[in-house]
Amino acid sequence: MTKVAVVFHSGYGHTVKQAEAIAQGANAELIAIDAEGNITEAQWATLTEADAIVFGSPTYMGTVSWQFKKFADASSKPWFSQQWKDKVFAGFTNSATMNGDKHSTLHYFFTLAMQHSGIWAGTGLMPSNAKAAKRDDVNYVGSFAGAMMQTPSDASADEVNAGDLETARLYGVRIAEVASKFKGI
Repeated sequence: MTKVAVVFHSGYGHTVKQAEAIAQGANAELIAIDAEGNITEAQWATLTEADAIVFGSPTYMGTVSWQFKKFADASSKPWFSQQWKDKVFAGFTNSATMNGDKHSTLHYFFTLAMQHSGIWAGTGLMPSNAKAAKRDDVNYVGSFAGAMMQTPSDASADEVNAGDLETARLYGVRIAEVASKFKGI
């Protein structure tokens, strides 16, 4: 069986909903980065044992949260010994505006994955970009690089968009499938 780990930070509870949807699709283990930017030694071990690692963070000021950045900087230990080499990587993010510079966050994840000698999996989802498209459609935000979610700044975590959550779930399915192919299952 393929092991997928979703390591993420969520500032206000919106991004955790996205993480849970990806984890549901990938049958993955969730690893929440705490408010101080830390994860446990057992969670570091889970990442080392995983076949795929999925990064997640809200987009704050055009990039990842400082808590995720602290985690990323701490990943220099597995980087030094190339513990994550040839793993499948993926990423997701949320911001209050439709654009919100979310691609900057996904590019940060992509760069981090490449530094770990990883293999990136995009969404594999066509965008919902026809005139008939509705905001709750799958991949309405239209990202190929990773899952993007848009949540208004005054919306509660319970008000995240259903289509964005389904996009995340389907992305989780794809991540697990890609990891299985690379693992040879």
